[in-house]
Amino acid sequence: MLNSQSLAGVQSQRKEKMPASLIWLTMGAFAIGMTEFLVMGLLPNVASDLNVTIPQAGQIITSYALGVAIGAPLLTIMTHSVAKKRLLLLLILIFILGNAFSMLAPTYPLLIFARIVTALAHGTFLGAGTLIATHLVAPHRKGSAVALVLAGLTIANIVGVPFGTFIGQEFGWRASFGVITVLGIISLAGIWKYIPIISESHNASVMQEIKAVVKPQVLLMLIAGLFGCASLFALFTYISPVLQEISGFKEQNVTWILVIFGISVTIGNIIGGKLADWKLLPALMVNFACLSIVLAALSVTLHHPILAIATLFIWGIAAFSIMPGIQLRTMTLASEAPMLVATSNHSFLNMGNALGAYIGGVVITHAGLGGLPWLAAGLALIGFLLVIVILLADKKTVRI
Repeated sequence: MLNSQSLAGVQSQRKEKMPASLIWLTMGAFAIGMTEFLVMGLLPNVASDLNVTIPQAGQIITSYALGVAIGAPLLTIMTHSVAKKRLLLLLILIFILGNAFSMLAPTYPLLIFARIVTALAHGTFLGAGTLIATHLVAPHRKGSAVALVLAGLTIANIVGVPFGTFIGQEFGWRASFGVITVLGIISLAGIWKYIPIISESHNASVMQEIKAVVKPQVLLMLIAGLFGCASLFALFTYISPVLQEISGFKEQNVTWILVIFGISVTIGNIIGGKLADWKLLPALMVNFACLSIVLAALSVTLHHPILAIATLFIWGIAAFSIMPGIQLRTMTLASEAPMLVATSNHSFLNMGNALGAYIGGVVITHAGLGGLPWLAAGLALIGFLLVIVILLADKKTVRI
């Protein structure tokens, strides 16, 4: 028979390993990542089929991002008392219905509506999923556990988005949403069967959750993440026309370039998780600085196909190494009330997505596609400056 110390030792050893059940959270994030990023590769196809311009088609991405930004905190508050596993199942069901409607939507306004419905599940699912992940591992592995769940988003860029883009180009963009719907059903089954029920010793009230979000340190980090994602989507939203019109790639080559980009963002996510477990704020500062420099370099390298691919690869690493650190930092600052903060993080990130996609469309209208790298670099620079402010504030607090 194990005494309490031996039992604690066994539990500690188990938590040293990443539980296999985390894979189903990653699978859910994979499906979410695929539906979020897929439209970028099919933007010209969607625009042509629905008889809208490229900037108008870009608003499909903006609407999704705004759906996450608004829906995540509201849905988290509304489902505050729902057990985390049951909440995950509800959210993935919303996701399935939203993608099925996207597949069938006959008009541009109805597709916008379907994307907003789908987006409602995004932030709350990732928030609840990453929170569950941190409960299943040892304290010093939390950053890596968060990165593993978020890896679903990045793996989607390697496998899901290129595959979905290929399906969309060959069989029509609606077929791509059909594939995502099937993935959602698979995720639902896996989460229902394999994700354990997490019993929490402390359940924060709604007011405690809200107070955690409005802490100045939390808000500053959320805003820094917002500008990081704005820099990403200001360019990545329009990556297909950029690669075709500036770099000279053919449409069928875009799929394979997205695979290369997907590999880079997965590497960045893994690196970001390790750095978050090591030196979180200094690493974020360096990441944002590198991101701004790489994006500025793209203004030149996009005109040279080989250099464009190499720079895109570096850009993916720099952009996605930021995500785990921001998620872990905000959840840590929230202390005993992390759920709303965890979902609000994705809300702010998607406000950044919407901001980047919208401003990117404005820049295209007035300055052309060539102005996008400079816009993205400027937005990343703002994130860099915010992290410096956060770092200095932390040092001041320690001295006090």
